[in-house]
Amino acid sequence: MDISTQELRDEAHRVIGAFAPPRTTGTSGWGQGDDRVSVVAERSEGEAEELAALQRYRAHLVAHDLAWVDGPAEHGGRGLSAEHAEALREVESGYTLPDDSYLRFSVSTLCPTLLTHGTPEQRESLLPQLRSAELVACQLYSEPGAGSDLAGLSTQAVRDGDDWLLTGQKVWSSGAHFSDIGLCIARTNPDVPKHAGLTTFLVDLGSPGVEVRPIRQLTGGASFDEVFLTEVRVPDSARVGDVDGGWSVVVTSLLHERSAIGREVGVDEALVDRLVELARHLADAPDGVPLPLDARTRDDLADVVVRAWAARLTTARYLETDGTPGPELALAKLLTTDLLARMSDVAADLLGAAHVADTGDWGTYAWSELTLGLPGLRVGGGTDEILKNAVGERVLHLPKDAR
Repeated sequence: MDISTQELRDEAHRVIGAFAPPRTTGTSGWGQGDDRVSVVAERSEGEAEELAALQRYRAHLVAHDLAWVDGPAEHGGRGLSAEHAEALREVESGYTLPDDSYLRFSVSTLCPTLLTHGTPEQRESLLPQLRSAELVACQLYSEPGAGSDLAGLSTQAVRDGDDWLLTGQKVWSSGAHFSDIGLCIARTNPDVPKHAGLTTFLVDLGSPGVEVRPIRQLTGGASFDEVFLTEVRVPDSARVGDVDGGWSVVVTSLLHERSAIGREVGVDEALVDRLVELARHLADAPDGVPLPLDARTRDDLADVVVRAWAARLTTARYLETDGTPGPELALAKLLTTDLLARMSDVAADLLGAAHVADTGDWGTYAWSELTLGLPGLRVGGGTDEILKNAVGERVLHLPKDAR
């Protein structure tokens, strides 16, 4: 049944409002609640509880037919438009919900990738479980020796009857330590050009031969992992796409990943309010009367606001069309990291020594987590340099670098 986006918003408010309270906004909350400003889930403590809460929320959405409003009906979706999906996200932003970054790859990347490249059996069995969070997935792409040249990977997949044996090492795999499966790319043919001899597989991370080691980060969290594969047996039915055709699967998944990161610029806009609150808090006179912000601070804050709006509107324009996102979504990710870097710089300038030494004042030293997490964000989803190359070559059609 076709419904308008407003009707879906009304329905979503009823359903989500029955699960969670509305999100509080404004400056009246200064000094209250959690003051973290990180944009990635990096908590080592309470992670299992957060993921369990998110799974309960996803089950609630499934029960009310809101888990995949723009997905095909034959795979558990609602069959509505991308505008309906955006309307749902807008409603969700107004409620205090569990952190959905735990499912970013499962829901926003792997599901649409399987729609394009998965077998009918894979789509039928996996898509409902991924959307409901019964199954959590991660990405097994990057390797220590490949750097930004993903096609230069060395993980091998050798055919053994109806199975494959995978051996190699992956790194920077977000959420592998709490995931059930991983989408892994491996070399199946070493005798052809490097992009042409790769194949992708869905690896059960509970299989013998899989070892996951969390990587402690500058922030103190451990959201990334190393994953070691030692002759891990994977059935051919878990292969995604054609043998030696894995590069097209990877390209599809990376486009969807950058699309997901671009959509989350709105989350970063919420941090703009926190930054403005910080400036006002630091400008308060001892008697509690706010002082006017100086001209440079006003200019810095205005610059952040303009960048946030530009990022949101530019990304929205790129996401207007249905189907697989195009290479221009690399710009959405670049805009996101640029915005966050600018916010980090402004916060550091406002705080001075309090940015690196905890004075105990709420909402101040917490900004250091954003600063320390930025290098990882600049790498995830493609480094800034690689994305700029993609924009130059595939969007602006400039001459390619010599390979």
